[in-house]
Amino acid sequence: MRGDTRSYAAARKERAADIDRWLTDLLRSACGTPYGRTGKNGDPRSTDERGALSGVALVAVGSLGRAELAPGSDLDLVLLHNGRDDVARIADRIWYPIWDSGVGLDHSVRTVDEAAMVARGDLKAVLGLIQARHVAGDPELTRAAREVVLSEWRSDSKRRLGELRDATDKRAEASGELSFLLEPDLKDSHGGIRDVQAMQAVAAAWVASAPGPRVREAYELLLDVRHALHLVTARGADRLVLQEQDAVAGTLGLLDAEALMRRLAEAGRTVAHAFDATWRTVDRLLTGPTPRGRRPLADGVVEHGGEVVLARGVNPRKDPALVLRAAAAAAEAGLPLAPATVNALAAQSPPLPVPWPDDARDALVALLGAGRAAVPVWEELDQAGVLVRLLPDWERVRHRPQRNPVHRYTVDRHLIEAAAGAASFTREVSRPDLLLISALLHDIGKGWPGDHSTTGAVVARDIGTRIGLSPADVDTLETVVRHHLLLPETATRRDLDDPVTISRVAQAVGSREVLELLAALAVADGNATGPAAWNSWKASLVADLVRRVRSVLSGTPLPPAPALSTAQASLARHGGGAIRVNGGAVTVVAPDRAGLLWRAAGVLAAHRMVVRAASAASAGSTAVIEFSVVPEYGSPPDPATLEADLRLVLAGRLDIEQRLARRTRSLRPARVPVAPPRVTLVDDASNTATVVEVRAHDRPGLLWRIGRAFGDCGLDVRAARVETLGAEVVDVFYVVDRVGRPLTDEAQRTQVRDHVLAALR
Repeated sequence: MRGDTRSYAAARKERAADIDRWLTDLLRSACGTPYGRTGKNGDPRSTDERGALSGVALVAVGSLGRAELAPGSDLDLVLLHNGRDDVARIADRIWYPIWDSGVGLDHSVRTVDEAAMVARGDLKAVLGLIQARHVAGDPELTRAAREVVLSEWRSDSKRRLGELRDATDKRAEASGELSFLLEPDLKDSHGGIRDVQAMQAVAAAWVASAPGPRVREAYELLLDVRHALHLVTARGADRLVLQEQDAVAGTLGLLDAEALMRRLAEAGRTVAHAFDATWRTVDRLLTGPTPRGRRPLADGVVEHGGEVVLARGVNPRKDPALVLRAAAAAAEAGLPLAPATVNALAAQSPPLPVPWPDDARDALVALLGAGRAAVPVWEELDQAGVLVRLLPDWERVRHRPQRNPVHRYTVDRHLIEAAAGAASFTREVSRPDLLLISALLHDIGKGWPGDHSTTGAVVARDIGTRIGLSPADVDTLETVVRHHLLLPETATRRDLDDPVTISRVAQAVGSREVLELLAALAVADGNATGPAAWNSWKASLVADLVRRVRSVLSGTPLPPAPALSTAQASLARHGGGAIRVNGGAVTVVAPDRAGLLWRAAGVLAAHRMVVRAASAASAGSTAVIEFSVVPEYGSPPDPATLEADLRLVLAGRLDIEQRLARRTRSLRPARVPVAPPRVTLVDDASNTATVVEVRAHDRPGLLWRIGRAFGDCGLDVRAARVETLGAEVVDVFYVVDRVGRPLTDEAQRTQVRDHVLAALR
């Protein structure tokens, strides 16, 4: 990092020392003592000075107390006294100069007894006082206050630590997990600065050890990033928002925001891992002792005291597969690996032979097959450095951020989450082992340049060979990783009624075994990505695609194009256009006509409904459009009002364009730069229509504008798939000219591309 980040720590300590000197002078002046030399910690040297400052002490708590002041940090001060009559005057003569300087101040005036009383009922106060630091005045007052507060904190630790646990849980729930947030709160997120301070408070209660060197190193990085953030923003910010990340990275001498967020993810997970281990120790105090017997779990592995440990006499140096067997046993039992056990396995386990023996691969599959219980065990192996030794390619995805609102996790955490989710589908596939392994490796290519599906297939082949899969199984694994996005992308971006769509998927899949693996992986991958990546709409489309491809692979005819459902037929009898709203699902059924899709989308946008997904198709002379929507805010509009406006728009009696133009003018510009829109005409995707793929940043009325552009070009949308992923849209339209043919003239194709791009700007 630029200039060695130890300079940031030195700057924090230097600033704390400067403030100490200033506060010492303020206290001396307030007590009527002339400026002069003082002893250690502001202790006056002369008898007169000691008399003037007797019975009063200025104590730093919070970041000043820890000498960790960032540039925008406030001062947290306690003025202790022994009942002096002039303490109010002294306090005013200290606080007012601080306020006048513009520095933020949190202050209080207490006797030692008052400080102890406040600490008994105020968690924030006690956490500050147990780490209080004497600044100036009578050091005996500071010592007395700290001793009584610490003594009571330790004697009442069972209650107070339970209170601290509740507070940290609420904070984590409100602020999320630092390692997996696009814009983490450096202090309050789980794995952030306050978690380290909570561990220090637990250590002060003599219940668990103080944070070790890895946590202290991570903590210093968090402080450095916060320090740089204050420098960049010129204010006391704790949330690292997207638009500041590149500047903060540059200030720290890092290459870019991705490098910064990867470092942060690693630090946050180090802190979170230690924090969770600390609370397991605390929980044993709060819940009482656990049975001390030893229950066998696997060969060489037993349960002892609520943790998984090695059996007596077991030597990890002679059993390379023991580390995976112990991990699988822990996950299957729903228990944590004991820290000493993990450390011993990490330090003593020899490398596995290549290819792996069957028992090692079986243990890996058993670990992944434990589902959700596998995630914390996998994290234990990762923190101990075991994973990168077992699977060297794991290093490239470890802590790698995915700076996209669709993804809730870093790449490595997403992979184990997907594998855990895939465990729910092992009864639905013929090769559950390959499902679990492919789920673990499906995004492994994100650690390499190029398309991650293509590079990932190569890496997966190497790993499959390494772990001892047969050549046929390695081929299957490679195929699944290469095509892991095939089903969801096809289902949401292609017309499933077009025979070309189904035949191409069937050709790529090649077998029913691969199809069922891809179908299960699509669900596990989507759920592990985030709510924007998987929903009931996408699930139904993927299931429909799988059904059609299975028919082709089985040699049976494709099912006919679906007719109207009973509910849709009922709506069609309204004539002129009807809408049904069922939660976030909006169905529009109307006589088929050019421009119906974008007109219906305009009505929804005018009523402040955000279109998350849409599909359009025709059944004879009737068009059916299924929208998945959410209101921008508040409650959704009345369905009768939506239907009335739709009829008016179709009749040409309502100007939706004017309404949307007013909304567009009132929009705030994006907080961060966004990539320019892209319009692609996809060749060979259909024999009967031209497929136009649009990628752009989402905004109200976008679907309306795209549809208007098609209409201006004399095109009709025969079918559509519309999907919003976070703030980005991926919309695909099957368009034909006025006589129902795909576009073949290059000039016309260029015109379509230009018109749609113009509508997106």
